[in-house]
Amino acid sequence: MAATDDRRPKYQRIADSLREAIQSGEYGPGDRLPGENDLMAAHGVARMTARQALGVLRDEGIAEARKGAGVFVRTFRPLRRRGIQRLARDQWGNGRSIWSADIESRALEVDQISVSEETAPAHIRTVLDLAAEDVTCVRRRRFVLDNKPVLLATSYLPLDLVAGSAITQEDTGPGGTYARLAELGYEPVHFREEIRSRMPSSDEVTLLSLASGTPIILICRTAFTDQGRPIEVNEMTLDAASYVLEYDFDATPKPTSAEA
Repeated sequence: MAATDDRRPKYQRIADSLREAIQSGEYGPGDRLPGENDLMAAHGVARMTARQALGVLRDEGIAEARKGAGVFVRTFRPLRRRGIQRLARDQWGNGRSIWSADIESRALEVDQISVSEETAPAHIRTVLDLAAEDVTCVRRRRFVLDNKPVLLATSYLPLDLVAGSAITQEDTGPGGTYARLAELGYEPVHFREEIRSRMPSSDEVTLLSLASGTPIILICRTAFTDQGRPIEVNEMTLDAASYVLEYDFDATPKPTSAEA
């Protein structure tokens, strides 16, 4: 094992030792990490090697650079997204946001929101079983947690289902979109999520304030009625360094009518 470790690049070994120091509590959230000069002296390496080592931690979302001050242990605590509990009817059916299952007492803000009527992209029309001329209600939001942008979300709903309802307004009211759909007679009872990841576009880097090298997680969720009708597609873009995705489910879940 030691021989294998010795073959790793020096910058990687330095990064690993710093990561271990952070995980052991030697450096806590907000603490300043050794700078390039410190690492050069401690490990006998060139400045570029020291810079690469710190860059590894930044790219992993463990550390963040502050202009003119150095590199610090990241203070943002990753958000644990409870993929199943957050969608339970007990959440939105009782007037709570589905986010309340994730954020505990932390400060969440939707700082950007727009609602429009648009013809959906072809792949959305296919999922919602819409004709090319059909119009959708499109809701675009940016979610900010503890002053850090963490999620971009775009929801598509058939306009003929939601026209005239609070879903077409910026504020959908207690329980959000799913509570309003239930009131309209289209209660979501089954959900499907598809998860992918990739590197972000330049626009996504800006909107999510992403550190260099940070990937994004793409989650596409479709909501269905008890008759199996798709009523919403929500395309979400998550800062991968800000999330832990948690799924808690039984080994033998009961099939829903939407699956039958």
